[in-house]
Amino acid sequence: DKKIVSIDIPSGIDASAGRVLGCCIKADTTITMALPKIGILTYPGAYYAGDIEIVDIGMPVNIIDDEDIKCETIERDFIKGKLKKRAGNSHKGTFGHLLVLAGSVGKTGAAAMTCLGAMRVGTGLVTLGIPKSLNPIMEQKLTEVMTEPLPETELNMLGDVSYKRIKTISEDKQAIAIGPGLTAGEPVKKLVTRLIEESAIPLVIDADAVNVLKGNPNLLKKAKAPIILTPHPGEFSRLVGVSSADIQRDRINTAERFAKENNVILVLKGARTIIAEPSGKVYINLTGNAGMATAGTGDVLTGMIAGFIAQGYSPIDAARIGVYLHGLTGDRVAKKIGEIGMMATDILNTLPTVLNSFYCEE
Repeated sequence: DKKIVSIDIPSGIDASAGRVLGCCIKADTTITMALPKIGILTYPGAYYAGDIEIVDIGMPVNIIDDEDIKCETIERDFIKGKLKKRAGNSHKGTFGHLLVLAGSVGKTGAAAMTCLGAMRVGTGLVTLGIPKSLNPIMEQKLTEVMTEPLPETELNMLGDVSYKRIKTISEDKQAIAIGPGLTAGEPVKKLVTRLIEESAIPLVIDADAVNVLKGNPNLLKKAKAPIILTPHPGEFSRLVGVSSADIQRDRINTAERFAKENNVILVLKGARTIIAEPSGKVYINLTGNAGMATAGTGDVLTGMIAGFIAQGYSPIDAARIGVYLHGLTGDRVAKKIGEIGMMATDILNTLPTVLNSFYCEE
């Protein structure tokens, strides 16, 4: 029953990756020097570190600010500094127009969550491209979002048959989000391939749009526009042909290599989401909780990131802001109702309050 305090890092934790090396100390508090170690910010090391306190031991500033340090945590002050204030004479066109390509039979909820995630972060206009047979459902499900009934396959899915119309309606859009609820299949693969190779608009690729790239990540190198991939470990495992367990053992280095090799921004979701950019920089997000491990929360994040891009944020800023706010909102919900039973709609309903809190601070 004694309180355990570890100095710098709990004995037995890999300081670079957070792996448990045989056995290790389970600390109540870890007092670490100068800068936090990666191994106590990522799981499972974060579990064994307990509360983390960073102490100053006189480390020279030029060492702390060394550009060769590739990892950063995403901090509230950074987010506050990046969020844009709204002019009094703004209109809906000021805040961009996002095209969402999502949904199939039985998976219309994913499309709705993505669209509403974008709306909740302030996107001016959102249009959902949906298989035409599902359009009546979405017109009832979504009030503020416009819908575009698209040509569909015989199985009521989007596919290459939809591309010509998508190309036309995307001309006035600032970003495209594709994947949630699409259902993986050859027609979807052909559609995603053409968008990657031909679109001049930033793409946020999630879920089934990631799954159809299985075994062929090199296609991403042909992109004309910035690409953000937002897979969970299972989707990323299928994409790169490496087991989820291996990915989880070395999330940071795996994400960094993939982003550099394929010239994309990778958002590797999960506890302590990792964001990697082509330059080699890696960002660790510390917000979020286990209550967010539920259907629809990833779709909300996809809409948030794409919505920020549509509003004029750079893709990397959109990823960092979106991931941080997504987790922070989940923390707010957990504090109010608890983690168990949290739903994606709880995050949607709380998101504006959390976002606007940044503008209310002195």
